[in-house]
Amino acid sequence: MMKNNIIKGKEHALGIPPVLSPRALNRALLARQMLLTRVNLSVLDSIERLVGIQSQDPKAPYFSLWTRVEGFRPEDLSHLIQEKKVVRLSLMRATLHLVSSQDSLSLRPLVQSVHEKALKSAFSKDLKDLDLQAVAESGCALVETNPMTLGELGKQLNKQWPAVHPAALAAVIRTYVPLIQLPPRGLWGKSGQAVYTSSEKWLGKPSFSNLKIEDPILRYLAAFGPATIRDMQVWSGLTKLREKVDHLRPQLILFHDDQGNELFDIPDAPRPDQNIASPPRFLGGFDNLLLSYADRRRIIPEEFRGKVFTRNGIIKPTLLIDGFVAGVWKIEEDKRAVRLIIALFKGLLSEDREALIEEGHRLLNLIVGLKRTREILFV
Repeated sequence: MMKNNIIKGKEHALGIPPVLSPRALNRALLARQMLLTRVNLSVLDSIERLVGIQSQDPKAPYFSLWTRVEGFRPEDLSHLIQEKKVVRLSLMRATLHLVSSQDSLSLRPLVQSVHEKALKSAFSKDLKDLDLQAVAESGCALVETNPMTLGELGKQLNKQWPAVHPAALAAVIRTYVPLIQLPPRGLWGKSGQAVYTSSEKWLGKPSFSNLKIEDPILRYLAAFGPATIRDMQVWSGLTKLREKVDHLRPQLILFHDDQGNELFDIPDAPRPDQNIASPPRFLGGFDNLLLSYADRRRIIPEEFRGKVFTRNGIIKPTLLIDGFVAGVWKIEEDKRAVRLIIALFKGLLSEDREALIEEGHRLLNLIVGLKRTREILFV
């Protein structure tokens, strides 16, 4: 059983928030992210516990779930997508996420301002004097009649608004109409263009906004806390959350990080001993562990950040050693073999290397099964 190292120390008793080191924050994060031990939880419940999985790379959620859920099979997630219980759409940070259909309907209205800000930042000149509501209504009718790519959508709208760049017109629809990316895109072992229709058309019901922003804040803390207000804002893309957090303050517990910043958390959330062992883990690209904090030291040393975050916006698949990012990985294959290529950022103890290789073989089992020749290469 994990030792919970919080709450009833002298500091809290005296009203002084205890200080949590990056390593203590790391272990809290791993416990909540199901990375200290794989969990016996349904795929749908796991996705909701994580408040979704960032999903620019259609395969990434499969790796993210495999590394967290005991007995995960790719077809488990594919079936949920086909059954419309899980969808892929733009949510937090105006980026593509895989979430439960229920979360897609309730969370999307809460981050509408994030999407509008992103649209204005990218296309303010193109959209000057444009009737955005008219464009949104026209685009919604198009994708509900015939699902299409954003490129196709922009070209269709450009026939009605020829003075506006097609990409800007498509972005208006993505901003004001919750768009679902349809299968076969996102299914394991399948491929296809990113084709969209409206959330209402796909799920048969409109988005609803009966949640307050305090609700996803609490869910964020359950999955990622303890965290600062800046962390919450980086995760969601929203700004000016201090008033919302102050409203929640009576039901939260307070810590400080090693730089004196306030960290908020849920009282009964897990905060295991910082020295608890953490097994090696392979994470998919764009994993939210790396994208949900202003201060990422709890998961990736600053000197390694440039090796993971590329200039063109790609966040590479990573591996964790002792709970922290210690390398990146990729799969290469030819007619002879399938290879797991591992690039380490530092040397490993022999026992860590052996455990990583064992986990690597389990990853290859997920990807190709036992029928093909597999290799693990360190570069």
